[in-house]
Amino acid sequence: MSRGPSPRVALYLLFLPLLGLLVAGSAVAQAVADQAAVKRGAYVFAVATPFGTFYAPNITPDPTYGIGSWSDADFLQTMREGIRADGAHLFPAFPYTSFSLMTDADILDLKAYIFSLPPIAQPSRAQDLWFPFSWRWLQTFWRWLNFTPGPYVPDPGKSAVWNRGAYIVEGMAHCGECHTPRDFMGGLETSLAFSGNPSGPDGMKMPNITPDKATGIGSWKHSQLLMFLESGLLPSGDVVGSAMGEVIAKGTSKMTDADREAVAIYLESLPPIANPAAKATQAGSGFD
Repeated sequence: MSRGPSPRVALYLLFLPLLGLLVAGSAVAQAVADQAAVKRGAYVFAVATPFGTFYAPNITPDPTYGIGSWSDADFLQTMREGIRADGAHLFPAFPYTSFSLMTDADILDLKAYIFSLPPIAQPSRAQDLWFPFSWRWLQTFWRWLNFTPGPYVPDPGKSAVWNRGAYIVEGMAHCGECHTPRDFMGGLETSLAFSGNPSGPDGMKMPNITPDKATGIGSWKHSQLLMFLESGLLPSGDVVGSAMGEVIAKGTSKMTDADREAVAIYLESLPPIANPAAKATQAGSGFD
């Protein structure tokens, strides 16, 4: 059965209504799947992690409490480098490590959309993190270990469709942020990329989306994967719930057929990784 997204997942979902705009090339006004959610304005979704509690900031174009005074350069720096307009390092709960792969054009389209929203004069809530994770300057060391700046560089040995899929999965849709295990410092274990996270946000198991036949999506037909991305319908005939239901509703279902095809081709090309603890069909996973 479907349930609302966990607090941590809510921060990642903050940008999902924008995914349709970016991947489909639609007009800015068509990007929002849920205007009511956007108009709640301050975007203060609490995000629980093992390091404390993150609160999503006000990203409306309010010049005092939001980002209304940010230039294009400020916005590009935030998305690509994880550094705010005031020079402060962002905590990686904001997935700049993935957004860094996006092109300037897509990032600035995103800014254009956000700046079209009503400004909300509401202060952002301070982060509530445990010591020493509350020290922003420690992000410098975290970045040395876990961050490779973008943008995405296409692989000349792969097709244009594969590269489009890689760009979406690795960057805009930032699938690995949930579906990849993390180490004790919160960094992604890239050697196990997309193999699932048995200790995901709020205790929710994030399923294996590599083409491993036993624990991932390797037994799925290509058409079943496309149907899943469009409607959330699982090969078993059930409908996905939990956080992934939100991803489908506000993200992948808004893609063009061509982009869903690209995503499917890229996922099917990943090396299969067996991860029984994050089996795609087990109870408590994002594919329930």
